[in-house]
Amino acid sequence: MNQLIAVIGGDARYLELIRQLQSLSDTTIILVGFERLEQGFTGLKQMEFHELNPAELDAVILPITGTDSGGNVETVFSDQPIKIEKEWFQKLNKSAFIFTGNTSAYLNAAAKEANVKLIPLLNRDDVAIYNSIPTAEGTIMMAIEHTDYTIHGSRVIVAGFGRVGNTVANKFSALGAKVSVSASNIKDLARISEMGLTAIPLDELHRFTNNCDLLINTIPDKIITKNEIKHLPSHALIFDLASKPGGTDFDYAEKRGIKAILAKSLPGIVAPKTAGKILADVIKQFLSK
Repeated sequence: MNQLIAVIGGDARYLELIRQLQSLSDTTIILVGFERLEQGFTGLKQMEFHELNPAELDAVILPITGTDSGGNVETVFSDQPIKIEKEWFQKLNKSAFIFTGNTSAYLNAAAKEANVKLIPLLNRDDVAIYNSIPTAEGTIMMAIEHTDYTIHGSRVIVAGFGRVGNTVANKFSALGAKVSVSASNIKDLARISEMGLTAIPLDELHRFTNNCDLLINTIPDKIITKNEIKHLPSHALIFDLASKPGGTDFDYAEKRGIKAILAKSLPGIVAPKTAGKILADVIKQFLSK
């Protein structure tokens, strides 16, 4: 039985995602919002959004950003705006999948009202762990670009020991940095120490930032506040890897003259081919069941 998949919008990661999905047998892929794409995809259909018949679709793949609060979709390869009304989702087959990177209140409500399966890919442990690798590599790249000293021997503090924080701490340590990791969970603090890194209780982070060259936040909450920033050396850098708007007081950092960078979507910037394959592998698991 032939599966019909609509890819609606997307960035450079989606070029590899589409290539990977082409390997699925008995599958037809429709591209919406890709008319400015210079490299064509043989055998794939391109349509305008209004030409889609949602009742025929087995899966809808939205961009990493999903939709905004009004149902608008980001289209990197198109100048045509796409807005998906909640009523459109209700026309989907009840067995259809909706894939997105990040979800939103709008998308959650639309999927719930339509009684269809919404899969936020970036919420999955496997995707987040695989994505943490290009995220860490991208952070290393930024550190090299924005400093005049080596990572080896530099003093790095990573706030958070989740899926991203763990990988970032590991990669910087492997390059010879003196890495400390701040976490609130006792188990995490024990694991950090076991790895040979310095463990810092999160509520004591401000006591350690005076001895820091690179402060890397991975926690999507207000963690890097005035209290932590005021103790940083003047040459220190802050890289915030948390989802927008990040967990840093950027205004206070600017007042102090501390460079603070919100580094969003690093996998898509640093390694879009790898990031696209990661997403495609998970989507194929769902569609092959």
